[in-house]
Amino acid sequence: MKRNVRDQLIWLAIAVGGWLLIDLLTLVGIINPFILTIITMIEINVILAVSLNLILGISGQFSLGHAGFMAIGAYSSAIIAEKVDNFGGFLIGILIGIAISGLIALIEGIPTLRLRGDYLAIATLGVSEIIRITINNLEITNGPKGIFNIPQQSNWSIVYIFAAAITIIIVNIVHSKTGRAILSVRDNEIAAESIGLNTTKYKVIAFVIGAAAASVAGSLYATYLQSITPGNFSFMQSISTLIMVVLGGVGSITGSILAAVVLGFVDVILQNYGALRMVLYSLLLIIFMLFRPSGFLGSWEFSVKRLFSAKDKSQKETK
Repeated sequence: MKRNVRDQLIWLAIAVGGWLLIDLLTLVGIINPFILTIITMIEINVILAVSLNLILGISGQFSLGHAGFMAIGAYSSAIIAEKVDNFGGFLIGILIGIAISGLIALIEGIPTLRLRGDYLAIATLGVSEIIRITINNLEITNGPKGIFNIPQQSNWSIVYIFAAAITIIIVNIVHSKTGRAILSVRDNEIAAESIGLNTTKYKVIAFVIGAAAASVAGSLYATYLQSITPGNFSFMQSISTLIMVVLGGVGSITGSILAAVVLGFVDVILQNYGALRMVLYSLLLIIFMLFRPSGFLGSWEFSVKRLFSAKDKSQKETK
């Protein structure tokens, strides 16, 4: 128990240290507003990648519907922010997005998560497109024109706090009793059923949590960039998130964070290459996958507990 508390405090210290470092570099002028915007978008991508990895890497469900849940969060927060322009409105928008996304994920997950592989991917993609087309045709969402001049209620600091909190929550879920059940369902569904686990229940739990986190990412996206259109949440957004998960290592939360950071800065570097940007971006992805077919980190995970276990073992051997 004490060791778990110590590990949690270390994770918290790492998160606070990262926040202080960015803040310090901003104060001394090393990080300018442009780089700060890039960092904020990376933080949003971290939430998306980590939450999709919970669904894809941890529970083994191939979902292509993340953009749909992100859209729900973005539009919920944008609509509420226009009516209640304060921090309370910001939180209400996030909570409404989480509630709607969680409900849709639950309704979607119960029948579709009985499917596997390509069939599940197509089903989740279909639901995501239904959400986008619905938003495209609603008056309250301003249809295809989107919503502009959304009050800016989030900044890099708020996004960072949400990214750190969601990552810590998901890591704790993975290491909890529920997380172990989700992993056992992923590794061998028939064996998991044979010991009495309700496999659909654990798949749905992972799917709903992942969808809720994607909704939070959408809320932060809308209230930071101040403008959204249905086109921001197309099939390509889901593919971009999937690329981050695969590139970092399916099943590795650390890898998802690393991939979000690397791709964020690669995207910035390639901005100067105009029409060649996407060609170079694709070539880099191919090269990455040729040299690291299992992703940057494979299934490896940074673990504070493992770090201290190795240290304790080394001290015992020295004695």
